[in-house]
Amino acid sequence: MLPSSSDVVIVGAGNAAFCAAHAAAEHGVSVLVLERAPEEESGGNSRFTAGAFRCVYDGVDDLRALMPDLTDEEVANTDFGTYTQDKFFDDMGRVTEYRTDPDLCELLITRSKDTMRWMQKKGIRFIPIYGRQAYKIDGKFKFWGGLTVEAWGGGPGLVEAHTKIAKKNGVTVAYNARALSLLADDDGVHGVRVKHDGRTVEVKAKCVVLAAGGFQANTEMRTRYLGPTWELAKIRGTRFNTGDAIRMALDIGAMPTGNWSGCHAVGWDRNAPEFGDLAVGDNFQKHSYPWGIMINANGERFVDEGADFRNYTYAKYGRVILMQPGQFAWQVFDKKIIPMLRDEYRIKQVTKVRADTLEELVEKLDDVNAVRALETIKAYNKAVRTDIKFNPNVKDGRRTEGLAINKSNWANTVDEPPFEAYAVTCGITFTFGGLKIDTSGRVIDTDGQVIAGLHAAGELVGGLFYFNYPGGTGLMAGSVFGKIAGTTAGQRAAQAPS
Repeated sequence: MLPSSSDVVIVGAGNAAFCAAHAAAEHGVSVLVLERAPEEESGGNSRFTAGAFRCVYDGVDDLRALMPDLTDEEVANTDFGTYTQDKFFDDMGRVTEYRTDPDLCELLITRSKDTMRWMQKKGIRFIPIYGRQAYKIDGKFKFWGGLTVEAWGGGPGLVEAHTKIAKKNGVTVAYNARALSLLADDDGVHGVRVKHDGRTVEVKAKCVVLAAGGFQANTEMRTRYLGPTWELAKIRGTRFNTGDAIRMALDIGAMPTGNWSGCHAVGWDRNAPEFGDLAVGDNFQKHSYPWGIMINANGERFVDEGADFRNYTYAKYGRVILMQPGQFAWQVFDKKIIPMLRDEYRIKQVTKVRADTLEELVEKLDDVNAVRALETIKAYNKAVRTDIKFNPNVKDGRRTEGLAINKSNWANTVDEPPFEAYAVTCGITFTFGGLKIDTSGRVIDTDGQVIAGLHAAGELVGGLFYFNYPGGTGLMAGSVFGKIAGTTAGQRAAQAPS
């Protein structure tokens, strides 16, 4: 049975929601988490991630505090480098074209380290991302792109750990519990109307925290806000993020803010299902494109694949692929690069062709102008500065010269058989537009006033990301703002009269 009241109600059950639940529970108040999905599909988009967190660390000691399992041997064989606050600020500014909300951005960055330590003390286990973020050069692993730490067990492991911690601390988690609307009047928010196991009930609350993700799984909202063609995108994650919590808040006068026509969208297997598949997780993504080239239906390259590290381009290149003829592209690699391809290229459910000659390869590329594709590859090969050494750990400057679209780094010739190509389309992760909050995680209305008793965190907060996104920032932002919103809600609920 769903309780008829709770001091704090959290709408959603992903990383941001659980961070809010943990933080609220620290204030000795009752906490109820409402999860729309059944238990086996719970966790929102968090369950579908690889579990990477972009956080500040000033050296290996900070990482050891987060990952006490790190061995002396691992430390000796690895160049972890640093990821300072200044570097994080630079990355957030650069990829959002300096539109990120300065107050929210500052909180995200300056609280990232402490929030990670808080999570670790709660019982979330972290490990280094050796598989995807470090290449072994001269016998030593070197991390690159500011992304070093992930949750043990990836997204599913993160959700399981959060759930266990919440239940241990007395938090109630209700599944099949879809929040429909907020109970609100002139004095603020007093609870949530919920459909639980097919029955609609009201749950009274002193504070409500909205943390139920963006609107990416809602075809109508996607097309309305992101624009034409976005109804054709695949959904990388949960089918339950349909913008309900955003709509509920807008219905009572919350201020919409941020990049409503923008989203996190990546290269995703062309024949992946409409929504995320938990058995495959995030393995439909195809993120080794910086080492190869991408060709569209016209047989032409259309983007600088090596403009920056994958972490800083993958979240915007999905949009570029969606805008190509037929909404797809082929990623092309040769023998030199095939061993370097990320693990996701080796899954069973992959759209792939292989050939021993370029002539044979281009004929196998479904829906592509083969003649033009062959010309494109040959012209690209001639333009590569082969005198510059390839180095995947740094922006190596190995480029092309003289092409309509030059490649800036990691320009490897495609000339050694066998050749492989992978078909990708656009996979949308989450939307960037959302609710306006203050630095305490309280939702602001269209008059610029705080809506008493309403707080928000996670993907449904607007203003942090514009156009693009540095990899691993979503989970970090969910944690930072989840903790802030939960703390504010917990304090308010503890002080409110019973």
